[in-house]
Amino acid sequence: MEEMIRIENLVFDYMRDEDQEQVSAIKGVSLTVEKGSFTAVIGRNGSGKSTLAKNINALLLPSSGVVYVNGYDTAKEEYIWEVRQSAAMVFQNPDNQIVSSIVEDDVAFGPENLGIAPEEIRQRVDRSLKDVNMYQHRKKAPHLLSGGQKQRVAIAGAIAMRPECIVFDEPTAMLDPKGRGEVMSIIRELHEEGITVVLITHFMEEAAQADRIIIMDQGEIALDGTPRQVFSNVEAIRNMDLDVPLPVELCHRLRTRGIDIPETIINMEEMVEFLCQYK
Repeated sequence: MEEMIRIENLVFDYMRDEDQEQVSAIKGVSLTVEKGSFTAVIGRNGSGKSTLAKNINALLLPSSGVVYVNGYDTAKEEYIWEVRQSAAMVFQNPDNQIVSSIVEDDVAFGPENLGIAPEEIRQRVDRSLKDVNMYQHRKKAPHLLSGGQKQRVAIAGAIAMRPECIVFDEPTAMLDPKGRGEVMSIIRELHEEGITVVLITHFMEEAAQADRIIIMDQGEIALDGTPRQVFSNVEAIRNMDLDVPLPVELCHRLRTRGIDIPETIINMEEMVEFLCQYK
């Protein structure tokens, strides 16, 4: 498979404000992300997951090591627009990403900065808003929208740039369950259309929907594999002060009580199906 992202020995240091002490948020991380894949990155607060995301989009630059996005070195200023066009980013708080007073103008902002022709921008804006079911709100002011609707507008703005990859930095953290479900549905659809998805999240049920899960801990990769591989390490995940999806937790408790239930079960449907057949 072709690489979308390649990270080699990434280190990112910053100065802590209160005592001016240098802190390493990322400590020698190396990984590759294939084009068309869906990767979830999880970890407790301060684990380095959001710092990793911002290095992919060149919002932060490596202290050492290198990050390549679609073959472009993110540290080289001449490639900054190629990097950000290749890998768009959607943030936790959509209010930090929305810059215009009209929904459709906001979605057009990215393509305009890329120098796209006006006719093409019009087509991209309409298509992107329809993709996230917000076309009917295109003339509204963003402040009149719900949190979930604002996040869908932010996603439409990313889609309109026609990126090959979208990095979502905890996009559902500020949403209610309905809004989270809507955003995750859009993320799955984008992946099915061939867009590379990198999802930073602290919701284990969201991570379970990915092809691959990376768990960050203290600036390093602690676990990396498919959801079934990663969530089979229940005790290791708990030791990092993280939870596992409810079905995984229930299956773990049943195993400790002597029920021979497979460690590959990660969702409720699989657990119910097994228990219905269990004798």
